[in-house]
Amino acid sequence: MTIDLDKLGPNELDALIAAAGERKRRIARERIGDVRKKLIAIARDEGFTIEELFGDGRARASSTRGRAVPAKYRNPADPGQTWSGRGKRPRWFIDALEGGKSERDLLIG
Repeated sequence: MTIDLDKLGPNELDALIAAAGERKRRIARERIGDVRKKLIAIARDEGFTIEELFGDGRARASSTRGRAVPAKYRNPADPGQTWSGRGKRPRWFIDALEGGKSERDLLIG
């Protein structure tokens, strides 16, 4: 099938591009379906299900997400200011290091 693009107007070209894009997406979905069927058949032949091999496809939340990390460092000038040692260093921590303190000096406990 040959299409003479020089004879098509802007609207016809837009329609052709849209149709070609949709056809390309449909082909990709068909290929994914074919591979999925093959994998299911292989798993079944080996005595497994896809879920046993790859999980159920849902993302798992991190078990540590949302947990507070205990403070590791304390500001000697203001004991209410602490830092866990994770993320960006707080200004008081940087100032203390520049003032001659070591990280060890700022450790809690």
